[in-house]
Amino acid sequence: MAEPLPKPPRAYVALVVDGNATSRSILAAQLRAYGIGKVVQCNRIRDARNRLEHMTFDYVLCEQSFHEHDTSGQTLLDDLRRARLLPFSTVFFMVTGEATYAKVAEAAESALDGYLLKPFTPSTLFERLRQARQRKEHLSPIFEAIEVEDFEAAARLCTKRFEERAPYWLYAARIGTELLLRLGRHDDAQKLFEAVIATKALPWAKLGVARAQIEGGKFAHAATTLQGLIQEDAGYADAYDVLGRAQVEQGQFDAALETYRLAVSLTPESLARVQKLGVMSYYLGQRKEAHKALGRAVHMGLDSKLFDYQSLVLYAFTCFETGDSKGLERCSADFTRVLERYGESLRLKRFARVVRTLRSIGQRQFSDAVDAVRSMAGEITDPELDFEAACNLTGLIAALATTSISLDQAEGWIQALGMRYAHTRGLAQMLASACGAHQQFADRLRACLPVINTVAEKAIAQSLAGHPRAAIDLLLEQAGATRNTKLLELAQQVLQRHRSKVDGAAELQAAIDTLRPQCVGTQPRTLITGESERAAGGVSLRMPIPAAAATPTVVAGLVETPIPFTSAAPAQPD
Repeated sequence: MAEPLPKPPRAYVALVVDGNATSRSILAAQLRAYGIGKVVQCNRIRDARNRLEHMTFDYVLCEQSFHEHDTSGQTLLDDLRRARLLPFSTVFFMVTGEATYAKVAEAAESALDGYLLKPFTPSTLFERLRQARQRKEHLSPIFEAIEVEDFEAAARLCTKRFEERAPYWLYAARIGTELLLRLGRHDDAQKLFEAVIATKALPWAKLGVARAQIEGGKFAHAATTLQGLIQEDAGYADAYDVLGRAQVEQGQFDAALETYRLAVSLTPESLARVQKLGVMSYYLGQRKEAHKALGRAVHMGLDSKLFDYQSLVLYAFTCFETGDSKGLERCSADFTRVLERYGESLRLKRFARVVRTLRSIGQRQFSDAVDAVRSMAGEITDPELDFEAACNLTGLIAALATTSISLDQAEGWIQALGMRYAHTRGLAQMLASACGAHQQFADRLRACLPVINTVAEKAIAQSLAGHPRAAIDLLLEQAGATRNTKLLELAQQVLQRHRSKVDGAAELQAAIDTLRPQCVGTQPRTLITGESERAAGGVSLRMPIPAAAATPTVVAGLVETPIPFTSAAPAQPD
Protein backbone atom coordinates (compact mmCIF):
# COMPACT_ATOMS: atom_id res chain seq x y z
CA MET A 1 0.00 0.00 0.00
CA ALA A 2 1.27 3.46 -0.84
CA GLU A 3 2.28 5.63 2.06
CA PRO A 4 -0.19 8.31 3.22
CA LEU A 5 0.71 11.91 2.56
CA PRO A 6 3.23 13.47 4.89
CA LYS A 7 1.77 16.30 6.90
CA PRO A 8 1.57 19.21 4.43
CA PRO A 9 2.35 22.88 5.17
CA ARG A 10 -1.40 23.45 5.19
CA ALA A 11 -4.20 20.94 5.46
CA TYR A 12 -5.25 19.45 2.16
CA VAL A 13 -8.94 19.86 1.34
CA ALA A 14 -10.88 17.41 -0.82
CA LEU A 15 -14.36 17.37 -2.34
CA VAL A 16 -16.28 14.13 -2.95
CA VAL A 17 -19.29 14.36 -5.29
CA ASP A 18 -21.44 11.23 -5.42
CA GLY A 19 -25.19 10.68 -5.32
CA ASN A 20 -24.78 7.38 -3.45
CA ALA A 21 -24.37 7.99 0.29
CA THR A 22 -22.49 4.72 0.89
CA SER A 23 -19.99 5.25 -1.93
CA ARG A 24 -19.50 8.84 -0.86
CA SER A 25 -18.81 7.85 2.73
CA ILE A 26 -16.32 5.13 1.77
CA LEU A 27 -14.41 7.42 -0.55
CA ALA A 28 -14.28 10.17 2.08
CA ALA A 29 -12.87 7.70 4.60
CA GLN A 30 -10.19 6.59 2.12
CA LEU A 31 -9.14 10.18 1.50
CA ARG A 32 -8.80 10.80 5.22
CA ALA A 33 -6.65 7.67 5.44
CA TYR A 34 -4.48 9.13 2.67
CA GLY A 35 -3.74 12.10 4.92
CA ILE A 36 -6.21 14.69 3.73
CA GLY A 37 -7.28 16.93 6.57
CA LYS A 38 -10.73 18.02 5.43
CA VAL A 39 -13.19 16.23 3.16
CA VAL A 40 -16.34 18.00 1.95
CA GLN A 41 -19.17 15.85 0.57
CA CYS A 42 -21.92 16.70 -1.96
CA ASN A 43 -24.64 14.49 -3.38
CA ARG A 44 -25.69 16.78 -6.25
CA ILE A 45 -23.84 18.41 -9.14
CA ARG A 46 -25.52 21.74 -8.41
CA ASP A 47 -24.21 21.77 -4.83
CA ALA A 48 -20.75 20.74 -6.00
CA ARG A 49 -20.69 23.54 -8.58
CA ASN A 50 -21.54 26.05 -5.87
CA ARG A 51 -18.78 24.72 -3.60
CA LEU A 52 -16.19 24.81 -6.36
CA GLU A 53 -17.13 28.36 -7.29
CA HIS A 54 -16.51 29.59 -3.77
CA MET A 55 -13.73 27.34 -2.43
CA THR A 56 -10.41 26.00 -3.69
CA PHE A 57 -9.89 22.26 -3.29
CA ASP A 58 -6.66 20.29 -3.56
CA TYR A 59 -8.52 17.15 -4.70
CA VAL A 60 -11.90 16.60 -6.32
CA LEU A 61 -13.31 13.11 -6.82
CA CYS A 62 -16.56 13.21 -8.77
CA GLU A 63 -18.92 10.45 -9.84
CA GLN A 64 -19.44 10.40 -13.61
CA SER A 65 -23.16 9.48 -13.65
CA PHE A 66 -26.06 10.94 -11.69
CA HIS A 67 -29.66 9.90 -12.06
CA GLU A 68 -31.12 13.39 -11.68
CA HIS A 69 -31.87 15.07 -15.04
CA ASP A 70 -29.09 13.20 -16.88
CA THR A 71 -26.51 15.24 -14.96
CA SER A 72 -22.91 14.08 -15.27
CA GLY A 73 -19.58 14.80 -13.66
CA GLN A 74 -18.26 15.50 -17.14
CA THR A 75 -20.71 18.38 -17.52
CA LEU A 76 -19.58 19.83 -14.19
CA LEU A 77 -15.93 19.63 -15.19
CA ASP A 78 -16.60 21.17 -18.59
CA ASP A 79 -18.53 24.10 -17.12
CA LEU A 80 -15.87 24.75 -14.49
CA ARG A 81 -13.12 24.82 -17.07
CA ARG A 82 -15.16 27.14 -19.28
CA ALA A 83 -15.36 29.66 -16.46
CA ARG A 84 -11.73 29.08 -15.42
CA LEU A 85 -12.85 28.12 -11.93
CA LEU A 86 -10.66 25.03 -11.57
CA PRO A 87 -7.08 26.01 -10.67
CA PHE A 88 -4.21 24.00 -12.07
CA SER A 89 -3.28 22.98 -8.52
CA THR A 90 -6.54 21.04 -8.11
CA VAL A 91 -6.38 17.31 -8.84
CA PHE A 92 -9.67 16.27 -10.47
CA PHE A 93 -10.57 12.57 -10.74
CA MET A 94 -13.68 11.17 -12.37
CA VAL A 95 -15.10 8.08 -10.66
CA THR A 96 -17.29 5.64 -12.56
CA GLY A 97 -18.58 2.10 -12.72
CA GLU A 98 -18.31 1.97 -16.53
CA ALA A 99 -15.23 2.12 -18.69
CA THR A 100 -16.34 2.32 -22.28
CA TYR A 101 -13.83 3.77 -24.71
CA ALA A 102 -15.99 6.84 -25.32
CA LYS A 103 -16.17 7.67 -21.62
CA VAL A 104 -12.44 7.24 -21.06
CA ALA A 105 -11.64 9.28 -24.18
CA GLU A 106 -13.98 12.06 -23.07
CA ALA A 107 -12.27 12.20 -19.69
CA ALA A 108 -8.83 12.33 -21.30
CA GLU A 109 -9.92 15.09 -23.66
CA SER A 110 -10.97 17.22 -20.69
CA ALA A 111 -7.43 17.11 -19.31
CA LEU A 112 -8.52 15.20 -16.25
CA ASP A 113 -5.93 14.08 -13.75
CA GLY A 114 -7.41 10.62 -13.65
CA TYR A 115 -10.29 8.29 -14.30
CA LEU A 116 -11.05 5.79 -11.50
CA LEU A 117 -12.98 2.66 -12.39
CA LYS A 118 -15.02 1.10 -9.58
CA PRO A 119 -14.28 -0.96 -7.64
CA PHE A 120 -10.77 0.15 -6.70
CA THR A 121 -8.61 -0.56 -3.68
CA PRO A 122 -7.25 2.10 -1.32
CA SER A 123 -3.73 1.36 -2.59
CA THR A 124 -4.84 2.02 -6.17
CA LEU A 125 -6.45 5.30 -5.15
CA PHE A 126 -3.39 6.39 -3.17
CA GLU A 127 -1.05 5.64 -6.06
CA ARG A 128 -3.19 7.50 -8.57
CA LEU A 129 -3.41 10.55 -6.32
CA ARG A 130 0.35 10.48 -5.80
CA GLN A 131 1.02 10.33 -9.54
CA ALA A 132 -1.37 13.21 -10.22
CA ARG A 133 0.33 15.38 -7.60
CA GLN A 134 3.70 14.46 -9.10
CA ARG A 135 2.59 15.74 -12.50
CA LYS A 136 1.64 19.03 -10.90
CA GLU A 137 5.16 19.27 -9.47
CA HIS A 138 6.85 18.44 -12.80
CA LEU A 139 4.92 21.17 -14.59
CA SER A 140 5.15 23.73 -11.80
CA PRO A 141 7.86 25.84 -13.55
CA ILE A 142 5.44 26.40 -16.42
CA PHE A 143 2.68 27.59 -14.14
CA GLU A 144 5.04 29.65 -12.01
CA ALA A 145 5.89 31.53 -15.21
CA ILE A 146 2.18 31.95 -15.94
CA GLU A 147 1.58 33.21 -12.41
CA VAL A 148 4.11 36.04 -12.85
CA GLU A 149 2.62 36.68 -16.34
CA ASP A 150 5.77 35.65 -18.21
CA PHE A 151 3.72 33.88 -20.86
CA GLU A 152 6.46 33.78 -23.47
CA ALA A 153 8.72 31.91 -21.04
CA ALA A 154 5.90 29.55 -20.15
CA ALA A 155 5.27 28.81 -23.83
CA ARG A 156 8.99 28.15 -24.38
CA LEU A 157 9.07 25.72 -21.44
CA CYS A 158 6.06 23.87 -22.85
CA THR A 159 7.55 23.62 -26.34
CA LYS A 160 10.91 22.47 -24.92
CA ARG A 161 9.27 19.74 -22.84
CA PHE A 162 7.31 18.57 -25.89
CA GLU A 163 10.36 18.51 -28.17
CA GLU A 164 12.49 16.66 -25.60
CA ARG A 165 9.66 14.24 -24.76
CA ALA A 166 10.25 15.04 -21.10
CA PRO A 167 7.75 13.69 -18.53
CA TYR A 168 4.20 14.85 -19.28
CA TRP A 169 5.28 16.25 -22.65
CA LEU A 170 1.85 15.76 -24.20
CA TYR A 171 0.08 17.69 -21.46
CA ALA A 172 2.74 20.39 -21.71
CA ALA A 173 2.03 20.65 -25.42
CA ARG A 174 -1.63 21.24 -24.67
CA ILE A 175 -0.76 24.05 -22.26
CA GLY A 176 1.72 25.47 -24.76
CA THR A 177 -0.80 25.63 -27.58
CA GLU A 178 -3.22 27.44 -25.29
CA LEU A 179 -0.55 29.98 -24.36
CA LEU A 180 0.36 30.58 -27.99
CA LEU A 181 -3.28 31.16 -28.90
CA ARG A 182 -3.68 33.64 -26.05
CA LEU A 183 -0.51 35.43 -27.13
CA GLY A 184 -1.94 35.86 -30.62
CA ARG A 185 0.66 33.54 -32.19
CA HIS A 186 -1.93 31.57 -34.13
CA ASP A 187 0.42 30.11 -36.74
CA ASP A 188 2.84 28.83 -34.06
CA ALA A 189 -0.08 27.33 -32.15
CA GLN A 190 -1.35 25.58 -35.27
CA LYS A 191 2.13 24.13 -35.96
CA LEU A 192 2.33 22.74 -32.41
CA PHE A 193 -1.19 21.30 -32.65
CA GLU A 194 -0.23 19.63 -35.94
CA ALA A 195 2.98 18.26 -34.37
CA VAL A 196 0.87 16.68 -31.63
CA ILE A 197 -1.45 15.16 -34.24
CA ALA A 198 1.55 13.70 -36.06
CA THR A 199 2.66 12.07 -32.81
CA LYS A 200 -0.70 11.09 -31.38
CA ALA A 201 -3.88 11.84 -33.34
CA LEU A 202 -5.82 13.26 -30.39
CA PRO A 203 -9.16 15.01 -30.99
CA TRP A 204 -8.19 17.97 -28.80
CA ALA A 205 -5.23 18.67 -31.07
CA LYS A 206 -7.42 18.55 -34.18
CA LEU A 207 -9.85 20.86 -32.44
CA GLY A 208 -6.93 23.12 -31.62
CA VAL A 209 -6.09 23.43 -35.31
CA ALA A 210 -9.63 24.69 -35.90
CA ARG A 211 -9.33 27.15 -33.02
CA ALA A 212 -6.06 28.50 -34.44
CA GLN A 213 -7.72 28.85 -37.85
CA ILE A 214 -10.58 30.83 -36.31
CA GLU A 215 -8.22 33.12 -34.41
CA GLY A 216 -6.41 33.71 -37.70
CA GLY A 217 -9.67 34.62 -39.43
CA LYS A 218 -9.84 31.43 -41.52
CA PHE A 219 -13.43 30.62 -40.60
CA ALA A 220 -14.32 28.49 -43.62
CA HIS A 221 -11.17 26.38 -43.15
CA ALA A 222 -12.03 25.95 -39.47
CA ALA A 223 -15.55 24.80 -40.33
CA THR A 224 -14.13 22.17 -42.71
CA THR A 225 -11.71 20.93 -40.05
CA LEU A 226 -14.51 20.71 -37.50
CA GLN A 227 -16.90 18.91 -39.82
CA GLY A 228 -14.23 16.26 -40.34
CA LEU A 229 -13.66 15.96 -36.59
CA ILE A 230 -17.38 15.59 -35.92
CA GLN A 231 -17.62 12.89 -38.58
CA GLU A 232 -14.92 10.98 -36.69
CA ASP A 233 -16.55 11.54 -33.29
CA ALA A 234 -20.14 12.78 -33.35
CA GLY A 235 -20.19 12.91 -29.56
CA TYR A 236 -17.33 15.40 -29.12
CA ALA A 237 -19.29 18.31 -27.63
CA ASP A 238 -16.43 20.83 -27.67
CA ALA A 239 -16.23 20.47 -31.45
CA TYR A 240 -19.81 21.71 -31.75
CA ASP A 241 -18.96 24.76 -29.61
CA VAL A 242 -16.11 25.76 -31.90
CA LEU A 243 -18.13 24.98 -35.03
CA GLY A 244 -20.93 27.18 -33.72
CA ARG A 245 -18.48 30.02 -33.27
CA ALA A 246 -17.11 29.57 -36.81
CA GLN A 247 -20.65 29.64 -38.19
CA VAL A 248 -21.54 32.77 -36.21
CA GLU A 249 -18.38 34.50 -37.45
CA GLN A 250 -19.49 33.75 -41.03
CA GLY A 251 -23.04 34.96 -40.35
CA GLN A 252 -24.47 31.45 -40.73
CA PHE A 253 -26.82 31.88 -37.78
CA ASP A 254 -29.34 29.19 -38.73
CA ALA A 255 -26.56 26.63 -39.02
CA ALA A 256 -25.10 27.79 -35.70
CA LEU A 257 -28.48 27.37 -34.01
CA GLU A 258 -28.67 23.75 -35.19
CA THR A 259 -25.10 23.19 -33.97
CA TYR A 260 -25.96 24.49 -30.50
CA ARG A 261 -29.03 22.25 -30.44
CA LEU A 262 -26.78 19.26 -31.06
CA ALA A 263 -24.33 20.39 -28.36
CA VAL A 264 -27.15 20.66 -25.81
CA SER A 265 -28.52 17.26 -26.81
CA LEU A 266 -25.09 15.79 -26.01
CA THR A 267 -24.66 17.65 -22.70
CA PRO A 268 -28.14 18.67 -21.50
CA GLU A 269 -26.86 19.87 -18.13
CA SER A 270 -24.17 22.19 -19.49
CA LEU A 271 -25.26 25.63 -18.33
CA ALA A 272 -23.02 27.43 -20.86
CA ARG A 273 -24.44 25.50 -23.80
CA VAL A 274 -28.05 25.83 -22.70
CA GLN A 275 -27.53 29.60 -22.47
CA LYS A 276 -26.04 29.72 -25.98
CA LEU A 277 -29.01 27.81 -27.34
CA GLY A 278 -31.46 30.13 -25.58
CA VAL A 279 -29.78 33.34 -26.70
CA MET A 280 -29.30 32.19 -30.29
CA SER A 281 -32.92 31.01 -30.47
CA TYR A 282 -34.09 34.39 -29.17
CA TYR A 283 -32.18 36.41 -31.75
CA LEU A 284 -33.34 34.16 -34.58
CA GLY A 285 -36.97 34.69 -33.61
CA GLN A 286 -37.48 31.16 -32.21
CA ARG A 287 -39.20 32.55 -29.13
CA LYS A 288 -40.84 29.32 -27.92
CA GLU A 289 -37.53 27.47 -27.96
CA ALA A 290 -35.78 30.49 -26.42
CA HIS A 291 -38.30 30.71 -23.57
CA LYS A 292 -37.78 27.06 -22.73
CA ALA A 293 -33.96 27.12 -22.93
CA LEU A 294 -33.53 30.45 -21.13
CA GLY A 295 -35.94 29.40 -18.39
CA ARG A 296 -33.98 26.22 -17.94
CA ALA A 297 -30.70 28.14 -17.76
CA VAL A 298 -32.16 30.45 -15.10
CA HIS A 299 -33.34 27.43 -13.12
CA MET A 300 -30.00 25.62 -13.51
CA GLY A 301 -27.57 28.33 -12.55
CA LEU A 302 -28.85 31.80 -11.72
CA ASP A 303 -26.40 32.02 -8.81
CA SER A 304 -23.55 30.42 -10.72
CA LYS A 305 -20.51 32.29 -11.94
CA LEU A 306 -21.14 30.54 -15.25
CA PHE A 307 -24.42 32.41 -15.67
CA ASP A 308 -24.54 35.48 -17.92
CA TYR A 309 -27.31 37.79 -16.71
CA GLN A 310 -28.20 38.83 -20.26
CA SER A 311 -29.92 35.43 -20.35
CA LEU A 312 -32.17 36.60 -17.52
CA VAL A 313 -33.01 39.79 -19.46
CA LEU A 314 -33.98 37.80 -22.54
CA TYR A 315 -35.98 35.38 -20.41
CA ALA A 316 -37.88 38.38 -19.02
CA PHE A 317 -38.71 39.46 -22.59
CA THR A 318 -40.03 35.99 -23.43
CA CYS A 319 -42.11 36.01 -20.24
CA PHE A 320 -43.57 39.37 -21.28
CA GLU A 321 -44.35 38.14 -24.79
CA THR A 322 -46.02 34.94 -23.54
CA GLY A 323 -48.03 36.75 -20.86
CA ASP A 324 -46.16 35.01 -18.03
CA SER A 325 -46.59 37.80 -15.47
CA LYS A 326 -45.37 35.65 -12.58
CA GLY A 327 -42.21 34.78 -14.49
CA LEU A 328 -41.61 38.46 -15.21
CA GLU A 329 -42.08 39.26 -11.52
CA ARG A 330 -39.50 36.63 -10.61
CA CYS A 331 -37.01 38.08 -13.10
CA SER A 332 -37.42 41.52 -11.54
CA ALA A 333 -37.00 40.10 -8.05
CA ASP A 334 -33.93 38.15 -9.19
CA PHE A 335 -32.26 41.34 -10.42
CA THR A 336 -33.02 43.07 -7.13
CA ARG A 337 -31.19 40.25 -5.37
CA VAL A 338 -28.33 40.24 -7.90
CA LEU A 339 -27.77 43.97 -7.44
CA GLU A 340 -27.37 43.42 -3.70
CA ARG A 341 -24.30 41.34 -4.57
CA TYR A 342 -22.96 43.31 -7.55
CA GLY A 343 -24.33 46.80 -6.96
CA GLU A 344 -21.39 48.51 -8.66
CA SER A 345 -21.83 46.76 -12.00
CA LEU A 346 -23.06 49.23 -14.63
CA ARG A 347 -23.98 46.37 -16.92
CA LEU A 348 -26.22 44.77 -14.31
CA LYS A 349 -27.77 48.12 -13.46
CA ARG A 350 -28.73 48.49 -17.12
CA PHE A 351 -30.18 44.99 -17.13
CA ALA A 352 -32.25 45.61 -14.00
CA ARG A 353 -33.53 48.87 -15.47
CA VAL A 354 -34.68 47.08 -18.63
CA VAL A 355 -36.51 44.38 -16.69
CA ARG A 356 -38.14 46.90 -14.34
CA THR A 357 -39.40 48.85 -17.36
CA LEU A 358 -40.70 45.68 -18.98
CA ARG A 359 -42.50 44.85 -15.74
CA SER A 360 -44.04 48.34 -15.68
CA ILE A 361 -45.36 47.83 -19.21
CA GLY A 362 -46.77 44.46 -18.23
CA GLN A 363 -48.53 46.02 -15.22
CA ARG A 364 -49.78 48.88 -17.42
CA GLN A 365 -47.85 51.45 -15.40
CA PHE A 366 -47.29 53.36 -18.60
CA SER A 367 -46.14 56.65 -17.14
CA ASP A 368 -43.14 54.99 -15.44
CA ALA A 369 -42.42 52.90 -18.53
CA VAL A 370 -42.51 55.87 -20.92
CA ASP A 371 -40.18 57.92 -18.69
CA ALA A 372 -37.73 55.02 -18.47
CA VAL A 373 -37.74 54.36 -22.23
CA ARG A 374 -37.28 58.06 -23.03
CA SER A 375 -34.36 58.21 -20.62
CA MET A 376 -32.68 55.17 -22.19
CA ALA A 377 -33.37 56.44 -25.71
CA GLY A 378 -31.44 59.57 -24.82
CA GLU A 379 -28.34 57.36 -24.63
CA ILE A 380 -28.55 56.03 -28.20
CA THR A 381 -25.48 57.97 -29.32
CA ASP A 382 -23.51 57.39 -26.11
CA PRO A 383 -20.22 55.47 -26.56
CA GLU A 384 -21.23 53.13 -23.72
CA LEU A 385 -24.34 51.91 -25.55
CA ASP A 386 -23.06 48.62 -26.95
CA PHE A 387 -24.89 46.22 -29.26
CA GLU A 388 -26.25 44.22 -26.34
CA ALA A 389 -27.80 47.33 -24.80
CA ALA A 390 -29.08 48.43 -28.21
CA CYS A 391 -30.94 45.14 -28.68
CA ASN A 392 -32.47 45.42 -25.21
CA LEU A 393 -33.56 48.99 -25.85
CA THR A 394 -35.03 47.98 -29.22
CA GLY A 395 -37.04 45.28 -27.46
CA LEU A 396 -38.35 47.77 -24.90
CA ILE A 397 -39.42 50.32 -27.54
CA ALA A 398 -41.23 47.55 -29.44
CA ALA A 399 -42.85 46.22 -26.25
CA LEU A 400 -44.19 49.67 -25.39
CA ALA A 401 -45.47 50.13 -28.94
CA THR A 402 -47.57 46.95 -28.67
CA THR A 403 -49.67 48.64 -25.96
CA SER A 404 -52.14 51.46 -26.35
CA ILE A 405 -49.32 53.98 -25.80
CA SER A 406 -48.01 55.65 -28.96
CA LEU A 407 -44.74 57.60 -28.87
CA ASP A 408 -44.01 59.94 -31.76
CA GLN A 409 -40.27 59.52 -31.21
CA ALA A 410 -40.32 55.71 -31.36
CA GLU A 411 -39.67 55.39 -35.11
CA GLY A 412 -36.83 57.90 -34.88
CA TRP A 413 -35.23 55.91 -32.06
CA ILE A 414 -35.51 52.71 -34.04
CA GLN A 415 -34.01 54.41 -37.09
CA ALA A 416 -31.07 55.73 -35.06
CA LEU A 417 -30.37 52.29 -33.58
CA GLY A 418 -30.51 50.67 -36.99
CA MET A 419 -28.20 53.22 -38.60
CA ARG A 420 -25.69 52.75 -35.81
CA TYR A 421 -25.61 48.96 -35.65
CA ALA A 422 -26.78 47.59 -39.01
CA HIS A 423 -23.31 46.66 -40.25
CA THR A 424 -24.18 43.27 -41.75
CA ARG A 425 -27.30 41.34 -42.66
CA GLY A 426 -26.84 39.19 -39.56
CA LEU A 427 -26.62 42.14 -37.19
CA ALA A 428 -29.61 43.83 -38.81
CA GLN A 429 -31.58 40.61 -38.43
CA MET A 430 -30.63 40.29 -34.75
CA LEU A 431 -31.80 43.84 -34.09
CA ALA A 432 -35.00 43.14 -35.99
CA SER A 433 -35.60 39.95 -33.99
CA ALA A 434 -35.33 41.96 -30.79
CA CYS A 435 -38.54 43.72 -31.86
CA GLY A 436 -40.54 40.56 -31.33
CA ALA A 437 -43.92 40.75 -33.02
CA HIS A 438 -43.63 44.43 -34.01
CA GLN A 439 -43.14 43.92 -37.75
CA GLN A 440 -43.05 47.62 -38.67
CA PHE A 441 -40.04 48.31 -36.46
CA ALA A 442 -38.35 45.10 -37.63
CA ASP A 443 -38.72 46.15 -41.27
CA ARG A 444 -37.38 49.62 -40.53
CA LEU A 445 -34.28 48.15 -38.87
CA ARG A 446 -33.59 45.84 -41.81
CA ALA A 447 -33.99 48.78 -44.20
CA CYS A 448 -31.10 50.61 -42.52
CA LEU A 449 -28.51 48.21 -43.89
CA PRO A 450 -29.08 49.14 -47.57
CA VAL A 451 -28.71 52.81 -46.61
CA ILE A 452 -25.36 52.15 -44.93
CA ASN A 453 -24.23 49.99 -47.85
CA THR A 454 -25.17 52.74 -50.33
CA VAL A 455 -22.99 55.24 -48.46
CA ALA A 456 -20.11 52.74 -48.43
CA GLU A 457 -20.51 51.99 -52.16
CA LYS A 458 -20.58 55.68 -53.04
CA ALA A 459 -17.39 56.28 -51.07
CA ILE A 460 -15.63 53.35 -52.71
CA ALA A 461 -16.68 54.63 -56.14
CA GLN A 462 -15.21 58.07 -55.33
CA SER A 463 -11.99 56.45 -54.15
CA LEU A 464 -11.70 54.34 -57.31
CA ALA A 465 -12.37 57.44 -59.42
CA GLY A 466 -9.31 59.11 -57.91
CA HIS A 467 -11.03 61.16 -55.21
CA PRO A 468 -10.01 59.47 -51.92
CA ARG A 469 -10.30 62.71 -49.94
CA ALA A 470 -13.95 63.10 -50.96
CA ALA A 471 -14.59 59.47 -50.05
CA ILE A 472 -13.06 59.90 -46.59
CA ASP A 473 -14.95 63.15 -45.98
CA LEU A 474 -18.23 61.44 -46.87
CA LEU A 475 -17.53 58.45 -44.63
CA LEU A 476 -16.48 60.61 -41.69
CA GLU A 477 -19.55 62.80 -42.06
CA GLN A 478 -21.89 59.79 -42.05
CA ALA A 479 -19.96 57.95 -39.32
CA GLY A 480 -20.19 61.03 -37.13
CA ALA A 481 -23.93 61.32 -37.71
CA THR A 482 -24.73 57.62 -37.22
CA ARG A 483 -21.87 56.37 -34.99
CA ASN A 484 -21.58 53.47 -37.44
CA THR A 485 -18.29 51.63 -37.01
CA LYS A 486 -18.43 50.05 -40.47
CA LEU A 487 -18.27 53.48 -42.12
CA LEU A 488 -15.51 54.66 -39.79
CA GLU A 489 -13.35 51.62 -40.45
CA LEU A 490 -13.87 52.02 -44.18
CA ALA A 491 -12.63 55.61 -43.87
CA GLN A 492 -9.54 54.26 -42.12
CA GLN A 493 -8.94 51.74 -44.90
CA VAL A 494 -9.25 54.36 -47.66
CA LEU A 495 -6.88 56.70 -45.81
CA GLN A 496 -4.38 53.91 -45.26
CA ARG A 497 -4.43 52.96 -48.93
CA HIS A 498 -4.11 56.52 -50.31
CA ARG A 499 -2.30 58.32 -47.48
CA SER A 500 0.47 59.61 -49.73
CA LYS A 501 -2.06 61.13 -52.18
CA VAL A 502 -4.46 62.68 -49.66
CA ASP A 503 -4.06 66.29 -48.57
CA GLY A 504 -4.32 66.73 -44.81
CA ALA A 505 -3.83 63.02 -44.08
CA ALA A 506 -2.67 63.74 -40.53
CA GLU A 507 -5.77 65.80 -39.77
CA LEU A 508 -8.02 63.09 -41.22
CA GLN A 509 -6.30 60.46 -39.08
CA ALA A 510 -6.84 62.65 -36.02
CA ALA A 511 -10.53 62.96 -36.92
CA ILE A 512 -10.82 59.19 -37.23
CA ASP A 513 -9.04 58.65 -33.90
CA THR A 514 -11.33 61.18 -32.22
CA LEU A 515 -14.45 59.53 -33.58
CA ARG A 516 -13.42 55.92 -32.92
CA PRO A 517 -14.13 55.90 -29.13
CA GLN A 518 -17.66 57.16 -29.89
CA CYS A 519 -18.39 54.18 -32.14
CA VAL A 520 -18.78 50.79 -30.51
CA GLY A 521 -17.83 47.77 -32.57
CA THR A 522 -20.29 44.94 -33.00
CA GLN A 523 -19.48 41.25 -32.89
CA PRO A 524 -22.47 38.91 -32.94
CA ARG A 525 -20.53 36.11 -31.30
CA THR A 526 -20.02 38.17 -28.14
CA LEU A 527 -23.77 38.65 -27.84
CA ILE A 528 -24.62 35.02 -28.47
CA THR A 529 -22.03 32.91 -26.76
CA GLY A 530 -22.02 33.83 -23.09
CA GLU A 531 -19.62 35.31 -20.56
CA SER A 532 -16.27 34.34 -19.06
CA GLU A 533 -15.84 30.95 -20.59
CA ARG A 534 -12.78 29.04 -21.62
CA ALA A 535 -12.38 28.42 -25.30
CA ALA A 536 -13.97 25.09 -26.12
CA GLY A 537 -11.29 22.44 -26.29
CA GLY A 538 -8.82 24.57 -24.36
CA VAL A 539 -7.19 24.13 -20.98
CA SER A 540 -8.14 26.52 -18.20
CA LEU A 541 -5.06 28.66 -17.60
CA ARG A 542 -6.63 31.55 -15.66
CA MET A 543 -4.30 34.02 -17.33
CA PRO A 544 -5.01 37.52 -18.60
CA ILE A 545 -4.79 38.10 -22.32
CA PRO A 546 -2.07 40.48 -23.48
CA ALA A 547 -3.53 43.68 -24.87
CA ALA A 548 -1.93 43.09 -28.24
CA ALA A 549 -3.68 39.76 -28.65
CA ALA A 550 -7.02 40.61 -27.14
CA THR A 551 -10.08 41.19 -29.28
CA PRO A 552 -12.13 44.24 -28.20
CA THR A 553 -15.19 43.08 -26.33
CA VAL A 554 -18.54 44.71 -27.04
CA VAL A 555 -20.32 42.65 -24.44
CA ALA A 556 -18.84 39.89 -22.35
CA GLY A 557 -18.86 36.69 -24.30
CA LEU A 558 -16.73 34.20 -26.12
CA VAL A 559 -13.94 36.77 -26.18
CA GLU A 560 -11.78 35.55 -23.32
CA THR A 561 -12.39 37.84 -20.36
CA PRO A 562 -9.05 38.54 -18.62
CA ILE A 563 -8.97 36.72 -15.28
CA PRO A 564 -5.70 36.73 -13.30
CA PHE A 565 -4.16 33.30 -12.82
CA THR A 566 -4.09 33.73 -9.06
CA SER A 567 -7.58 35.13 -8.70
CA ALA A 568 -10.06 33.17 -6.60
CA ALA A 569 -12.58 36.01 -6.52
CA PRO A 570 -15.83 35.95 -8.49
CA ALA A 571 -15.61 37.28 -12.03
CA GLN A 572 -17.07 40.77 -12.09
CA PRO A 573 -20.26 41.14 -14.12
CA ASP A 574 -19.02 44.30 -15.85
